[in-house]
Amino acid sequence: MRVSENSSKTALHTSAIIARRNSGRSETGHSKSVVRTAREEVEAGLEGLLTRMWRFAMTRCGDQATADDLVQATCTRALERADQFTCGTRLDSWLFTILNSIWLNTVRSQGVRRGNGLVDVADAYLESADADEDTRVQLADTLRHIADLPSSQRSALLLVCVDGLSYREAAQALDVPVGTVMSRLAAARGSLRESNDRQSASALSD
Repeated sequence: MRVSENSSKTALHTSAIIARRNSGRSETGHSKSVVRTAREEVEAGLEGLLTRMWRFAMTRCGDQATADDLVQATCTRALERADQFTCGTRLDSWLFTILNSIWLNTVRSQGVRRGNGLVDVADAYLESADADEDTRVQLADTLRHIADLPSSQRSALLLVCVDGLSYREAAQALDVPVGTVMSRLAAARGSLRESNDRQSASALSD
């Protein structure tokens, strides 16, 4: 299933949840107005972040079906807890934190194992990339190397270098110390350099 199809399916599911919640929402009271502002910001931003949430879910579980479930569960929980979101802060970081928490709880409670969807992780990022053909070829090669990284390093690298989160935001999303994120990034970059060096040496020998 292509990324756009996953996003469309989840968008319909999310829109239905939002519609049900809006139909029963009270419009009175100062405190409810504050909550409503936060809720409106969450509702307005959810659909535009579905593809990025799905990509992040793939880095955690490596399986399309599980990633779909994670994104839908994240949307549902985000809408349920929209009053906990701080207006003006990064919605993507908040959603990644929720998604990662759901994934970790799933692993702990059900013993779910990651699948073999690492190539799909690369495809997910490639499909949403806005680049010319030569750049996409180079990006595809880099993403294949990234797909070979351990899950912990891969998630940290993509959150910081692709999704643009700060070290602190990535640490919050992954529920680890900032130092751990920095260590994983250093290890990931070292592995990528070694892969590039090997590839360059191979090309020269040919």
